[in-house]
Amino acid sequence: MSRKILSLIVFFSLVSSAAFAQSNLLNAKTADQIGKKTAAQDSLDNDKPLPYGYVGDRDVLLARKVWERIDLNQRVNFPMYFPIKGNLGSDRKPLYDVLVEGVRSGTITEVYDDSYFVTRKTLKDIEESLTFTDTTDAGIEQYNTDIKAYKSGKKTISPEYINRTDIKAIDVEGYEIVGYWYFDKRQGELKYRMLGIAPIVPDVFTMGKEEKEYIRIFWVFFPAARDVLHKYKAFNEENSASAITFDHLLNSRRFNGVIIAEENVYGDRLIENYLKENSQMQLLEAERIKEKIRNFEQDMWNY
Repeated sequence: MSRKILSLIVFFSLVSSAAFAQSNLLNAKTADQIGKKTAAQDSLDNDKPLPYGYVGDRDVLLARKVWERIDLNQRVNFPMYFPIKGNLGSDRKPLYDVLVEGVRSGTITEVYDDSYFVTRKTLKDIEESLTFTDTTDAGIEQYNTDIKAYKSGKKTISPEYINRTDIKAIDVEGYEIVGYWYFDKRQGELKYRMLGIAPIVPDVFTMGKEEKEYIRIFWVFFPAARDVLHKYKAFNEENSASAITFDHLLNSRRFNGVIIAEENVYGDRLIENYLKENSQMQLLEAERIKEKIRNFEQDMWNY
């Protein structure tokens, strides 16, 4: 095969990959139909997340719950972070926007205040963590000119005197996830099941300050959010035609996470709480826990 023919094959394969980058691109008759499918097209695609199989309690021979932190500064985790600017279509959003919009629209309802999924968090509580409104000195002076009128709602402070701060996708530092490693004795293999995910963002009240405090605004029970996460695609640098969904990305563990805790007798304490101010020892402890989990499976086949 000549170099010319080979280069043409590569060129057309790249063009075809780009053509499939957006949903329904080849079937759209007008630009506003890109990314939108009819009911008939949806029925043909049958595009739903692969359901989890039933796992009986007796099938779990060994298990361990672990917490991990995903750092979005690492290149391998960029598909969760980008795109942070611009409108790239209805199915191209950062993971943060998918989660927050799902909570606001009511399509994601299993939202809690911690990773044990006991106390639910309301939309009002979440909005208070995402937005901070402050009045400038000029606005306070305007308010003091007629306090009674402003209290009664007859007057409102001019918008230019109101500073509004919102947490956006660009502010997300990372994610914390909690999952369950278990050895399935029926299939004879070690498996992982993600249970929850939480965005790590700056406390909105510390935005603009030199030292920011970081919080987990909410915890989403992952199995209940899979349908929503399956609708949005994460960018695949290798091939745009085979973009993977956020559900697939998380379930297949196509990210890099560092273990920060495992369930233990000390109230599931974090590694940083018993190895303080020593980042190297914390990483070594995380690796020790990872190796212990890996040995679950290895020990099954040693005689």
